[in-house]
Amino acid sequence: MAVRSDEIKRGVSRAPHRSLLRALGVSDAEMERPFIGIANSFSEVVPGHMHLRAVTDAVKAGVRAGGGVPFEFGVMGICDGIAMNHEGMFYSLPSRELIADTVESMAMAHAFDALVLVTCCDKIVPGMLMAAVRLNVPSIMVSGGPMLAGQLAGRTVDLNTVFEAVGRHMAGTLDDEGLKAVECSACPTCGSCSGLFTANSMNCLAEVIGMALPGNGTIPAPYSERLRFAKDSGERLMQVLAANIRPRDIVTEAAIGNALAADASLGCSTNTVLHLAAVAAEAELEFPLQRINEIAARVPQLCHLAPSGPHHMQDLYQAGGVQALVHQLVDAGLMDGGAKTVAAATLAEAVAGASVADAEVIRPLKRAYNATGGLAVLFGNLAPLGAVVKEGAVDKSMLRHRGPAQVFENEAQAVAAIAEDHIRKGSVVVIRNVGPKGAPGMPEMLTPTSALDGRGLDKDVALITDGRFSGATRGAAIGHVAPEAQAGGVIGLIVEGDTIAIDIPARMLSLDVPDEELARRRAAQPPASPRPGVTGYLARYVKLVSGAEKGAVLR
Repeated sequence: MAVRSDEIKRGVSRAPHRSLLRALGVSDAEMERPFIGIANSFSEVVPGHMHLRAVTDAVKAGVRAGGGVPFEFGVMGICDGIAMNHEGMFYSLPSRELIADTVESMAMAHAFDALVLVTCCDKIVPGMLMAAVRLNVPSIMVSGGPMLAGQLAGRTVDLNTVFEAVGRHMAGTLDDEGLKAVECSACPTCGSCSGLFTANSMNCLAEVIGMALPGNGTIPAPYSERLRFAKDSGERLMQVLAANIRPRDIVTEAAIGNALAADASLGCSTNTVLHLAAVAAEAELEFPLQRINEIAARVPQLCHLAPSGPHHMQDLYQAGGVQALVHQLVDAGLMDGGAKTVAAATLAEAVAGASVADAEVIRPLKRAYNATGGLAVLFGNLAPLGAVVKEGAVDKSMLRHRGPAQVFENEAQAVAAIAEDHIRKGSVVVIRNVGPKGAPGMPEMLTPTSALDGRGLDKDVALITDGRFSGATRGAAIGHVAPEAQAGGVIGLIVEGDTIAIDIPARMLSLDVPDEELARRRAAQPPASPRPGVTGYLARYVKLVSGAEKGAVLR
């Protein structure tokens, strides 16, 4: 069964290699067993990862029980919440590529037979998934699980509540003491932040794609069940290795379609578009953005989780988890139940015993929250290559909106204008030059969207950007506008007061300016140039990164 690891432990010429392995404590008996790489993204920086030592120990116990020899190695990870709204956010999305490259480097250099990818937050999940598909060695994903939501004065709170509280503080409707009370209550445990934000979205989709066991996305981080899940995953990997089931056997067109269907039904973060596109690219699959609209048109939104609804990940867990939702969608013919998974021969078999325990958290199809899925891709002269919005988190009054542009060249300018009460009702806030190349790194715009909400403007003001939004964002927030300003996109030609028309049901985003005027503005515009002071990894990233419509992958 052990094939790749033979390259470092078989034959006379591998005596030096074996000598080093013996220095690690590898016994003669273990030399005969498969070598399993355990990628652990633990750090003392990311609260979602603070418990991953225990999770990884459980994984290793499972691998040993299954007859393998685990070798743990570390992988970096950035906490998007801590990196938010300062220079650190330029590094968040680019770190996804570093994570994938790290896993690839460690797996290839040490000839592991298979991999367990222990992850939890933000870019770490897609980065590890990208690496698994790229390497195509038997692999399984293990999330650390979602954080429990906090409680304050009888209401449920989460990280997004804190960002919105900052907006209320700016508006003078919340004092210092009230802000501190929210701050101290919102994040009570370890795990990925408790709403259906990006990390939890991707951990849910990992099990739908088939690269993780059922429960990956929803078993709460502090529960002992999470440790049992990790142990089961390590043991299951050894069966996946024995059957030689590889990531590209699993990550197929059908699996990506299933992920998009689950995304639509759950109402996931807009960041899933970037990450699924990147995973599809690693699998050499096409990922046309129009497919998102096609699937959303037939798959209803059955869940209404924070930030767009009242429920949190622990509620989804208690309601039956992602597997209960998937079971319902497979039965309705809205998912391909024949797709392969690491858990069972088919997706339908993996979720066969699941059932919905709370029909408000996971509604039946006939009583869906929305008739169409949670995400939409808009096209038009302002976004000829697409722009993404979480339709399920937009107030009905803002699904169609026309208004004058208020233009900002970066996030800091926009946040200052909101804080100084310079944003007018009915306007469209434009934040540009924050795309993959422009910022660089396509930072998240959670601070301005939360500040607008805190000022009570979320039902009056739209925001569009060539950057992206946190999974915690709600409202008429349209991101990933492509091409970005730095690549010559029309978003770079908008001037203050231009009328922007948004029609989410019609999937349209347009600038009401004649083509002749746009051509005049383009001719008068100086050539795009990189942001001054960009050095090191980010300078290399700018040279290689693709547009958001392609997943912001490195070319």
